[in-house]
Amino acid sequence: SFTMNMYLFVYDLMQFCGHSWIFTNMIIRFMTFGKDSLADTFYSIGLVMRLCQLLSVLEILHILIGIDKSHLLPRFLQITERIIVLFVVINSQEEVQGKYIVCVLFFLWNLLDVVRYTYNMLSRMGIYYLPLTWLNFSLCIPLYPLSVLAEAYAICVSLPYFESFGTYSIKLPFPFTFSIYFPYVLKMYLLVLFTGMCFIMQNIFSERKAHQGTGNIKKKRS
Repeated sequence: SFTMNMYLFVYDLMQFCGHSWIFTNMIIRFMTFGKDSLADTFYSIGLVMRLCQLLSVLEILHILIGIDKSHLLPRFLQITERIIVLFVVINSQEEVQGKYIVCVLFFLWNLLDVVRYTYNMLSRMGIYYLPLTWLNFSLCIPLYPLSVLAEAYAICVSLPYFESFGTYSIKLPFPFTFSIYFPYVLKMYLLVLFTGMCFIMQNIFSERKAHQGTGNIKKKRS
């Protein structure tokens, strides 16, 4: 309906504004302060980044109620992996927040999202630019695996701090003999992360192929 389409347009516009602000801020800070800007990336833009990622949870709801026709599982995996890395790994360990990998990770996330939300926003109005369409379905092929590698590296960097501080590790008192050592949980999650990446990449290629097929049909009809 028109109302739902307008709601999705406003949602995409909000995300576009948030990620564009982050992306532009990162570039300006790097051009102004050079390498010194990398260490405090989280402190300067972390709040807006967290708000944008929390807002992205609505996309799962959009798919569940049927107003967004995207596939649920790939989108769910992409959103949850960012939530886990951003809120569980980076946000909980102040020592990790100053690492250069956080800047790299934020750059990759926001570059992908600026293109994706721009494409989504225009498509809600029935506007399709061929270069932007190609970029939306092609840029994620090299950048998404790079972002997953950056996420995995951020997890590996955080492991010594989780081990030394015992963050999220739980040991129940007697008579229970049950305990959770969180670094082991993160190591197991790395397997889930790369397995999910393979599944998502397969979905990306299938969507790109389907979109190219639709584009060819449109060209023949025109």
